[in-house]
Amino acid sequence: MSVKLLFSKAQDDCTGQSKWWGFPDLPDNLDYPEIELTEDGETFSDPLTFICQIRCSDIAGYDVDGVLPHDGMLYFFASLDYFLGDLDACCPGSSEWGKEYFRVLYSPDCENLHQHKVLYDDGTPACIPPERISFAPGIHSDGFRLLGKPFFDEISDAYPDMISLLQVDEDDDWGLRFFDCGMLDFLISKEDLKACRFDKVVCVMHTF
Repeated sequence: MSVKLLFSKAQDDCTGQSKWWGFPDLPDNLDYPEIELTEDGETFSDPLTFICQIRCSDIAGYDVDGVLPHDGMLYFFASLDYFLGDLDACCPGSSEWGKEYFRVLYSPDCENLHQHKVLYDDGTPACIPPERISFAPGIHSDGFRLLGKPFFDEISDAYPDMISLLQVDEDDDWGLRFFDCGMLDFLISKEDLKACRFDKVVCVMHTF
């Protein structure tokens, strides 16, 4: 069983709610993930792109197999700037990404969360405006989904014991494109998911 993600424009920053883009609402014990980059001999830290946060109670009713935690908040980050049109940003490429290019974090509760803002030098938000996420029962398809089998057979064949924790498709409204055509999957085994071992997630891009 998979869960379909539906998006709607938000009039606020969706603090503490399930949202796509915007800024994450993190507890004090979780740091905003960064990647170490080197340019012209200088090494610096660059924040990963915040993709979404999922309030687990919102999807408890859709998790018929009981593989997800039903409390707390799940966060997804990745190096997506290149695929959002910044061709000067680092590009992880296709196939399996190195661990430095993505992060999945989990907070067991949604209390005392603080919005973590990432700003450009001129003080403007370094993010796409947030969109509210709602959920519906899903099927094996393209699009944006939680759980279930990856849409591309090539990914399922290469990682037969894993499910797609989050499937990220392309979207013209956001300018999100994975080369000519592709999709990004955050994969995890059911055993690691039940144990909340999100450090075991594998991130794979499949393109044509």
